[in-house]
Amino acid sequence: MKVMVLVKRVIDYNVRVRVKSDASGVETDGVKMSINPFDEIALEEALRLREAGHAEQVLVVSMGSDACQQQLRTALAMGADRAIQIATDAALQPLRAAQLIKALIEREQPGMVLLGKQAIDDDNNQTGQMLAALWQRPQATNAAQLEVQGDSVRVTREVDDGLQVLELDLPAVISTDLRLNTPRFVKLPDIMKAKKKPLDVVQASELGDADDSLDLHIDDWQAPPKRGGGIMVEDVDALVSELKSRGLV
Repeated sequence: MKVMVLVKRVIDYNVRVRVKSDASGVETDGVKMSINPFDEIALEEALRLREAGHAEQVLVVSMGSDACQQQLRTALAMGADRAIQIATDAALQPLRAAQLIKALIEREQPGMVLLGKQAIDDDNNQTGQMLAALWQRPQATNAAQLEVQGDSVRVTREVDDGLQVLELDLPAVISTDLRLNTPRFVKLPDIMKAKKKPLDVVQASELGDADDSLDLHIDDWQAPPKRGGGIMVEDVDALVSELKSRGLV
């Protein structure tokens, strides 16, 4: 079985995000970029499936400019076998991203598609669900445990009132949550070996005509307002009165 893993280039989660002085976007010059943490968990799970004998090949895919090749090389260093960049300079909406991946799936024919439940830059949590709908295959979101059983996969999800267990026929789309695993560290010898692994570039135009209505157009960027200082109240009545004056209750 071939497992396809979708990874996204995002600002590292340890970096404080800052809006540019001209409000034209988020500052990325000199900022550390990384694989989206949830996607890194998806990649780790794919590698474990291969090591357990449930998969023969792990293919990582990312969409964007040539800058995302850095994250693809990191994924190869972690242990992925191949990488594909879907080259585009557009800021993609989840539906357009799902359409591009669906077209690539028709070429690669994976037995499973893994991706993080959401990206930490936009927090949409939509691409996996849209991909499953377009592909007309089963899906499981927010996976906390995954077990392959022949031609099916058993996925455990954490829900508000406990655990939910789903059994899906393969191929399927599965998005991963934090508790699924802990990604491995990349070692220097693996980074050197990754330079020799295949990384193919596919133009987005090769995967279907672009629909401009699905592109993301941002008019303005603003930093969140600074938090104001707290106040002291004498008793509960004063607290309730203050909350009402601010329209909070």
